[in-house]
Amino acid sequence: MHISAKLAEAHQLRRPAFSFEFFPPKTAQGVQNLYDRMDRMHGLGPAFIDVTWGAGGTSSDLTCEMVNVAQTSYGFETCMHLTCTDMETEKVDGALEAAYNAGCTNILALRGDPPRDKEKWQAIEGGFRYALDLVKYIKKKYGDHFDIGVAGYPEGCDDEQNPELLMSHLKQKIDAGGTFIVTQMFYDVDNFLAWVDKCRANGITVPIVPGIMPIQTYAAFLRRAKGMKCHIPQDWIDALEPIKNDDAAVREVGKGLVAEMCRKIISHGVMALHFYTMNLAQSTKMVLEELGLTSGEGTPTKKPLPWRQSLGLKRREEDVRPVFWKNRHKSYVARTEDWDEFPNGRWGDSRSPAFGEIDAYGIGLKGTNEQNIKLWGRPESLRDIADIFIRFLKKDLTSLPWSEIPVTDEASSIIKDLIHLNRRGLLTITSQPSVNGVKSSDPVHGWGPPGGYVYQKAYLELLISPSLITELIERIDETRTMTFYAVDKGGDLRTNAPSDGPNAVTWGVFPGKEIVQPTIVETISFLAWKDEAFRLGTDWANCYPAESPSRQLIESVMNNWYLINIVDNDFHSARGIFELFDGLQVKNLDGPLEENRPVVNGHAPKDIAELDGLHKRQDGSVFQELLN
Repeated sequence: MHISAKLAEAHQLRRPAFSFEFFPPKTAQGVQNLYDRMDRMHGLGPAFIDVTWGAGGTSSDLTCEMVNVAQTSYGFETCMHLTCTDMETEKVDGALEAAYNAGCTNILALRGDPPRDKEKWQAIEGGFRYALDLVKYIKKKYGDHFDIGVAGYPEGCDDEQNPELLMSHLKQKIDAGGTFIVTQMFYDVDNFLAWVDKCRANGITVPIVPGIMPIQTYAAFLRRAKGMKCHIPQDWIDALEPIKNDDAAVREVGKGLVAEMCRKIISHGVMALHFYTMNLAQSTKMVLEELGLTSGEGTPTKKPLPWRQSLGLKRREEDVRPVFWKNRHKSYVARTEDWDEFPNGRWGDSRSPAFGEIDAYGIGLKGTNEQNIKLWGRPESLRDIADIFIRFLKKDLTSLPWSEIPVTDEASSIIKDLIHLNRRGLLTITSQPSVNGVKSSDPVHGWGPPGGYVYQKAYLELLISPSLITELIERIDETRTMTFYAVDKGGDLRTNAPSDGPNAVTWGVFPGKEIVQPTIVETISFLAWKDEAFRLGTDWANCYPAESPSRQLIESVMNNWYLINIVDNDFHSARGIFELFDGLQVKNLDGPLEENRPVVNGHAPKDIAELDGLHKRQDGSVFQELLN
């Protein structure tokens, strides 16, 4: 979506939009750390982000990679900086093509700073002289595909301080195809607002996005203001100077100063704020919370679908996904990146492409062995493992091997039931409560366009001991409203699903639209998820030395337990899925793990067929057996 359209919507609704700027880090570890931070900051609900471009394209490859990852894997609407400095036409073409292929539809066209080894900027042969030339080139080559942002300078720029000339240059860039303006950072809000009025008086009507630099430390505040030649109001100096050696106090007072500046901007009718994050989150988040622009839980204000969308080139219309990757959206995107059709070509078509291999980058367990041991400790009994799951449910841990995101508010209505299951050795991985027609604007369960209603079936996925699987399947059979898939690491798959096709577990009804069914359960995707789920558990085991109790314990669970998902198709039922487990508990939670197989009539079954003989419906039909 074009940024100018997002800004126009914010202006119409009188609801401020905000955005973040990031820059390419210098090290590989820095890049991964930034991706993790960007992932968390997505929850704050920015309208877009932008990624900077090094002078002369020095970080161009990484900028293009970050744009692709942000757009495709993290679901950000992304704007790519593109500068003229030392950039021949061929290099500009390559950058624009990369942005296009990533699904990016927004470019911030800049002249840029000279490289450090050159005192003054100069155009190279076959390059561009001004940002105006770059705007014209992008517009001519790509038409309306790219929304083209340009820079504005309320306090002048390095090599031009004449305000009338700068205003003339800005008007030329807009007339050539610029659709929105992002300003340099400033702290003098009165000067900025006067500049906005001058822009309007000169016939510049496109959205203006003020550049906001949060205050991290006093020294950095002064250094950045000096570097950008920003005027600092005296009352800001008076407020910060006495506490300049107390970084925490500076951030707190700075939060108030910046937030008050933002309030004045918004009250003037400018419904946009662009934060120069410096790749940090805390100061920006503090300002947003002070302004009341994000909830305490960091929930985005608007969700088109119940899961995070990818905005990659081929995926903007994607509107259905399996529930299994609910807490691992980046992995799902990675494993389906080679699909050539979204959203409906995959489901129910045997000719559709397979899921990507689990060995692909980004699919296995994140973090180093040391980091994961520090996070999850050294479990030596099933109770220790269960306690890890319980700590996650209580939000004492932010992740599990199977979940890259913390527990959300959606689970609040079933959290006690989930904790109770884990205390009995039933290790819950993914879940959702039933929802019977809440408004699409509901802050917890809502998604989709306004005026609609959303529904979902209760869903539960867990790891279960082989000693309990037979009893559980018999109980599911007795309900006649629940369907399940159960599989072990070796591929022994059991199900009572009536077909291989999808079963919608989330749907929405909206004015003027067909029913939307964005989350499903189906056979082939569950088998693909099975491979990944057992791989993640094995990765976790491999964090520990080969002969250690922790490794042997986790390996035993992975090698012998079942992964089962259950859908209660009666979406009016709130607790039926949990009542299945009444009285079920893994024995000897504190002792060594017993690799128990199912028990049939007092003895272990000789083969799968004998166990399958138990799987009868009340009408006598056999549960469907699906093999790899």
